[in-house]
Amino acid sequence: MNSLSPPSGVAQPQSSTSSATRGLHVITWGCQMNVYDSERMSDVLRPLGYRAVGTPDDADMIILNTCHIRDRAAEKVFSELGRLRKVKEARAERGEGTVLAVAGCVAQAEGGEILARAPYVDIVLGPQTYHRLPEMVARAARAAGAVIETDFPVEQKFDFLPADREAPVGGAAFLTIQEGCDKFCSFCVVPYTRGAESSRPAQAVIAEARRLVAAGVREITLLGQNVNAYHGDGPDARTWGLTRLARVLADEVGIERIRYTTSHPRDMEDDLIAAHRDLPQLMPFLHLPVQSGSDRVLAAMNRGHTADEYRALVGRLRDARPDLALSSDFIVGHPGETDADFADTMRLINDIGFAQAYSFKYSSRPGTPAAGAAMHVAEDVKDARLQELQAVLRVQQDAFNDATVGVTAPVLFTGHGRKPGQVSGKSPWLQAVNVDGPDSLIGRIANVDIRHRYTNSLGGVLTEETDRA
Repeated sequence: MNSLSPPSGVAQPQSSTSSATRGLHVITWGCQMNVYDSERMSDVLRPLGYRAVGTPDDADMIILNTCHIRDRAAEKVFSELGRLRKVKEARAERGEGTVLAVAGCVAQAEGGEILARAPYVDIVLGPQTYHRLPEMVARAARAAGAVIETDFPVEQKFDFLPADREAPVGGAAFLTIQEGCDKFCSFCVVPYTRGAESSRPAQAVIAEARRLVAAGVREITLLGQNVNAYHGDGPDARTWGLTRLARVLADEVGIERIRYTTSHPRDMEDDLIAAHRDLPQLMPFLHLPVQSGSDRVLAAMNRGHTADEYRALVGRLRDARPDLALSSDFIVGHPGETDADFADTMRLINDIGFAQAYSFKYSSRPGTPAAGAAMHVAEDVKDARLQELQAVLRVQQDAFNDATVGVTAPVLFTGHGRKPGQVSGKSPWLQAVNVDGPDSLIGRIANVDIRHRYTNSLGGVLTEETDRA
């Protein structure tokens, strides 16, 4: 038996049979997949006695689940760690141990740097290893020194996660079906932090979806870095694509509303386009990143499609589902982007029209091809281009939301609104909708007459038919 006492400030793990409860606080940054990962980390720690608490001050374990996509991601992590260090020290003065862990894509990319600059961190783990968290907690408690797990294990983490998930609130849940990326866009770190494309077996996805439906989930968002590249092993010994999986989830599992994100234009196959026409459970909203409207920049980005190919794809999707709302991603100021290239992007935006969009200035990511490219665009030029682009996208978003006013739409209510007595939910087109109504509506689908458009939401009133359960 190891007789070493735990290092100062590290909380002792509890056995699965212990009745003691320990506080767990997870801080999540980034995409929907990080939200899913945070939920599953909570699940794997539950047998050790950990339960969610609202603040780090009450937590025996704090996990910072990080994202490497945004500008200055690593520095933001170190800034937050400085704040959490004070929390850990204050708890130690009260005789309370704290396990501090950094997870996610920054942990994967900057693991050694995190331990060098923040030696008070106890655990560093990449996004492919969180199924090993109970073991890491035990190792941190047994011996001095931090635990780091940032490899890409041979086993799939999903095979080792507990079947039961924390009961979702609000009738909506995320479900990861695919991870990693083989596209190697010039600006993106995902292939290096999440690894190669890998798809979960269809039967495992179906089983998890059945448990979610049994727990009251009405809407599931299928997640993946390139979710429409899904190619999971099916129970019939064939490879299933996203379309077949979605049809089974709708027809056999009974999911009422299905979404998926994030998609790549190169993986939008004919059968998936047809599913938007034929499968009513598939919501009329699609996030389809294009990044640029310039063929020259798209080639430099290694996107694998042209602007006109994207236009044609959108045309086919809208022919299949005329009420489809489209969302996209845009990067301005990619190395070498000229005024003419930016004008091409603005032309594409005006040609297509978007209900929502996410837009950013290019920021260098160490190790990516674009980081070493010549002709980086000046910051003031990027600032001006981003403001111009966002102004047009805001006009388009407002116009789309204005067109919804006067429509009666089924809304899935997922939580409380901003004002007392309000409940909030999502329309089929992923718009936030607030109405005056009872808490009993949360987790239910109700018809709403849309009456008002606000800056980032819609307002309406419930119709007489308040539930489609």
